[in-house]
Amino acid sequence: MKKLFIPIALAVVSMPALLAQSAIDGTWKIDPSKVDFSKKPDVQVLQGGMYECKTCVPAYKIKADGTDQAVTGHPYYDTIAITVVNDHEIQDVRKKGGKIVSTATITVSSDGNTQTVKFSDSSATNGGPPVTGKGTAIRTAKGPAGSHAVSGSWVSKSIDGISDNAIVWTYKVSGNEVTMTNPTGQSYTAKLDGTDAPMKGDPGTTSVSVKMIGKSTIEETDKRDGKVIGTWKMTVATDGKIAKGTAVDTLANRTTLFDVVRQ
Repeated sequence: MKKLFIPIALAVVSMPALLAQSAIDGTWKIDPSKVDFSKKPDVQVLQGGMYECKTCVPAYKIKADGTDQAVTGHPYYDTIAITVVNDHEIQDVRKKGGKIVSTATITVSSDGNTQTVKFSDSSATNGGPPVTGKGTAIRTAKGPAGSHAVSGSWVSKSIDGISDNAIVWTYKVSGNEVTMTNPTGQSYTAKLDGTDAPMKGDPGTTSVSVKMIGKSTIEETDKRDGKVIGTWKMTVATDGKIAKGTAVDTLANRTTLFDVVRQ
């Protein structure tokens, strides 16, 4: 997410822009209780010993026998192992280069209408503590007849107990540049004119471009190998204490809205 002008005349002319940029300065944290998730469902099918994620980008279909199955096109992992625990629960273990980078237990309620995912993800934490938490989703469509309970269409409802390292970051504006840092080790320093700058520490994002819009809005465009994969826009309220954030996943065509609080 996330100079000194020597000539006096230029400093005076530039003052409004510098004041505007300072609205985003500081450390920010998403309020997990105030997230408006995309209404586009996740679609998965587990049947006949095969697990298919139809809405993953790219989609994949693999054996669900507990062994590592190769997948391509996913920068954070290269194998997935799906284990069927019982008729309402599965485990998902992902690796990259043979090393476990994430684990998840996916459980469907007895009535089949709610899915709970407990996860631990270190795929982008650069050796630091993993991101942990629990999410819930509501069924919007059933899976094929005879398929496992996880099959069907699910829309995210809430996320609980997520670790701070996933939802905290800091902006620092200096002249016409902004630096973003966060606890999981991602960072960039970018000019506020939309020029591409390298993203550090993120296997899935290679560059960003950042713009200030008006006095209190920052817009970040994320790219992978030159291709836009998403955007983040944050507008700070007049009190400077809260902000509204909008994250767009371009590849999956999903938009999520956040309340963000200055720390």
